[in-house]
Amino acid sequence: MKDLDPVIHQPVRLGLMASLMSLAPKEKVDFTHLREVLKLTDGNLGAHLLKLEEAGYIQVDKTFVGRKPKSFISATSKGRAAFEEHVEALEEILYGS
Repeated sequence: MKDLDPVIHQPVRLGLMASLMSLAPKEKVDFTHLREVLKLTDGNLGAHLLKLEEAGYIQVDKTFVGRKPKSFISATSKGRAAFEEHVEALEEILYGS
């Protein structure tokens, strides 16, 4: 049986990765959108994004739009593969192998 991914398994990070997996590969979403969709504070979202970034599961691109800083987040190929394996492990638990 496959193991659950301890980085992704945490509920907020699972929601983050699921949101990012709904995007096309290389497509990005901005920080504000994720914060609103997941109903998180800036600090809480930032902490979870950092954990996923340290694992190599997401990429955070920081830029300026006009004079305002903006962060855009996307799932990496490593993150996409890890999420798919995590889902497979959940399915094995639910449905058996």
